[in-house]
Amino acid sequence: MFAALQRISLTRWIFIAIVAGVLTGWLLPGPAQSLQVLSNIFLHLIKCIVVPLIFSSLVVGIAGHAGDLKSVGRLALKSVIYFELVTTAALFIGLAAVNLIQPGNGVHLNASAETGQQLATNKITFAGVVEHIAPQSFFDAAARNDVLQVVIFAILFGIAVARVAEKSRRTMLEFCESLSEVMFKFTSFVMWFAPLGVGAAVAVTIGKNGFGVMLALGKLVFTLYGALFVFILVVLIPIMLLARIPVLAFIKAVHEPAMLAFSTASSEAALPDALRRMEKFGVPRRIVAFVLPAGYSFNLDGSTLYLAVAAIFVAQAAGVPLTLAQQLPILFTLMLTSKGVAAVPRASLVILSGTLVTFGLPLEGVAVILGVDAFLDMARTSINLVGNCLAAAVMARWEGEFDSVAAKSFSNATNETE
Repeated sequence: MFAALQRISLTRWIFIAIVAGVLTGWLLPGPAQSLQVLSNIFLHLIKCIVVPLIFSSLVVGIAGHAGDLKSVGRLALKSVIYFELVTTAALFIGLAAVNLIQPGNGVHLNASAETGQQLATNKITFAGVVEHIAPQSFFDAAARNDVLQVVIFAILFGIAVARVAEKSRRTMLEFCESLSEVMFKFTSFVMWFAPLGVGAAVAVTIGKNGFGVMLALGKLVFTLYGALFVFILVVLIPIMLLARIPVLAFIKAVHEPAMLAFSTASSEAALPDALRRMEKFGVPRRIVAFVLPAGYSFNLDGSTLYLAVAAIFVAQAAGVPLTLAQQLPILFTLMLTSKGVAAVPRASLVILSGTLVTFGLPLEGVAVILGVDAFLDMARTSINLVGNCLAAAVMARWEGEFDSVAAKSFSNATNETE
């Protein structure tokens, strides 16, 4: 029996844990909430991996290409262009879905606006986002798991390592290469705790929120999930085909970290495993180590689509008719304010609250959305993860460094974590 259990892949264990978590949260809502400690332990273990893994991988990728530092700037420019195009497409798909389905019609905003007012006080400005990019202390950024600041520091550090004498460069490279390998192995160990952490996270979510609130605002939940599905079909899959990314192999590469992101509603929980699996998929380490972390700040496909749906949902629920010409400035505001705010707690709700205030829409809508936000967060987080993994693969293809042989061999490999 033990041998049979060992043959079950980690992906299947995670799926079993999700089902068990749903049943536990539904049938035993009270005890289910006490499982939060297991979920927190898993997230803590994952978070302790993120900074050393990103730092070491980026330094190796940049300093290891000492003679081609221009490639770093070229990769950054291409990534920004790609991020902007895809997130803009996500916004318009969200806008189309919310106008077509009209989930806010019939919803009454009788909740308190206090939560929205508190979130709206966290003003997000362009100057603030730009200033936030520059780390004042690597250790402070690492302690807060501020991925964007860690990426910026690692890029500058890697460039500096590439410019020093060969002896010093080789010493730092060997250290970072060893650190990177150790952290990838560390990740494989922690991933075996994933089913417990995932099952507990799902049980806590269902036990705390129940299915009743989701049924009450089911139209909003359906709108978001449906729009995200359309986004995959009409944006992500065509991008795979245009970039000649093998679709089935890519799905096999990302389905495990996507399940982690969905069940825990945490991008950080899936990041280490996504880095490891995308490198096995054929994306060079220097590219995946830059694009994935940067994408978590600038390529939030699921979150931007959600913001478009949520903002117009509030207007519909408040009985405020908006023409397309009136909706476009809202989308433009969301497009600007949703960049570079990954380190802001509850960033999507902060951006939403600020946008509602800007356009005179009632903040009671935030309190209504909070009732189902846990379920909405699971969906948008998983799409953020998938979108960033695809961005890494596309950048590798664009740079002429995508390993098609590795991708094909990955599709034939087992799903088990090494």
